[in-house]
Amino acid sequence: MKPLLTHTYIGVLTSVLLLFTSCEKVKTESTLPTTKPNFLIVITDDAGWNDISLHGSEIKTPTIDALANNGIQLERFYVNPTCSPTRASLLTGMPASRMGIVAPISGRSEKTLPDSIATLPQMLQKAGYQTALMGKWHLGLQPKSGPKAYGFDYSYGFLHGQIDQYAHHYKNGDPSWYRQGKLIEEEGHATDLITKEAIDWLQQRDTTKNFFLQVAYSAPHIPLQEPEKWTSQYEFIQNKSRRDYAAAMAHMDASFGKIIDKLKKSNQLENTIILFMSDNGAQENWYPTTQYNGKYGPNDSLGSNFPLRDFKKSNYEGAIRVTAIVYWKNHFKNHKNNNYIAVTDIMPTFIDFAAANLPNNVEGISIKNMLNSKEVNNHAIYVRGHLQESYIEKPWKLIRTRHLNAATEFELYNIETDATETENVITTHPEIAEHLKKQLETEFNKDTPNVNVPLK
Repeated sequence: MKPLLTHTYIGVLTSVLLLFTSCEKVKTESTLPTTKPNFLIVITDDAGWNDISLHGSEIKTPTIDALANNGIQLERFYVNPTCSPTRASLLTGMPASRMGIVAPISGRSEKTLPDSIATLPQMLQKAGYQTALMGKWHLGLQPKSGPKAYGFDYSYGFLHGQIDQYAHHYKNGDPSWYRQGKLIEEEGHATDLITKEAIDWLQQRDTTKNFFLQVAYSAPHIPLQEPEKWTSQYEFIQNKSRRDYAAAMAHMDASFGKIIDKLKKSNQLENTIILFMSDNGAQENWYPTTQYNGKYGPNDSLGSNFPLRDFKKSNYEGAIRVTAIVYWKNHFKNHKNNNYIAVTDIMPTFIDFAAANLPNNVEGISIKNMLNSKEVNNHAIYVRGHLQESYIEKPWKLIRTRHLNAATEFELYNIETDATETENVITTHPEIAEHLKKQLETEFNKDTPNVNVPLK
């Protein structure tokens, strides 16, 4: 028996439907407006394929669902296995491994996004855009290497990969919450504070200019600290950590809806391209010992990537194929787009829409012309994590796992007929496997040399 809908959920659903149910006269590709659009990117942290109701989850996400039901679902959108690499690829249009970023920047590392590489916000700044980032940065752990150094006019949120949702400190106790390059102390839940800052910025910014706003939530990343308002909606979930995770997703979804509501009320929704995405697939569990002095956990059940295989950190579909939706009111036709698209394609696409200059280092491609049409452009995708590498060439995916004291392992999957990656067909398709091995090695050799070391 399915649980009854709560008053809170019904209220959120009703308000969201009002945002999207106006009659939309969708323009065809040839009549897309020539004026520059605004851009809003909303990134959720560690949300799994099966953590939104759109994909059959028990978690109710009416804002994301409505966006999908009125926009374009990017059905094969590939990111990196963990957060820092995905964010680096998003902002540069390059595989993060080219910059030596193959794993989360953690501890007190001095590693940062290289300042010699042009970024999406920098190029949009030059095209006259105002740029802002609210929420998670994770491409430099000190204020001096924060978003301002990479093209964001305004930034606010946290520098590290995870934070206490109320104290806003990193797992080792380091301060992380900041505004405009200065560490600050504030009261409130991170999801609410990030949302409020985004809405305030939209209210106060120079409306004579276009904007690029990146809102990067901490939810549903651990630690999970959700108010009773949200946990009470999921009392039917017996597992506490899964219940808290569901509450974090619902909280984030409702907050996302408030930002869309602000765009609508300020007459900016029709001229704003919205991209929703997760930075990687869901984390399976979390058993902290020293983190936060052992205050939180254990969490034996977090996100769900069902029916995709495995979790965050691997190169299986559950880690690198994520929910992604793009919406532009009255301009994009609602449909499911099955082209193979990489996170590196976002920068050249937005640059294309903004008629800005594209840096020579960008390796992604613009998907502008395949959004409203039946155009097919399935380019190969290279993904490197700190555990595995993969090379995707429709409909095949080759995964390589390297070991320090054992032979390298290869797996080959037809990800269109075997989305769950249960049948390794490398022995039955040797010619395809050898072709993809050569392609993967070519890409691997382009990476920053100091990360080309065998794994333990």
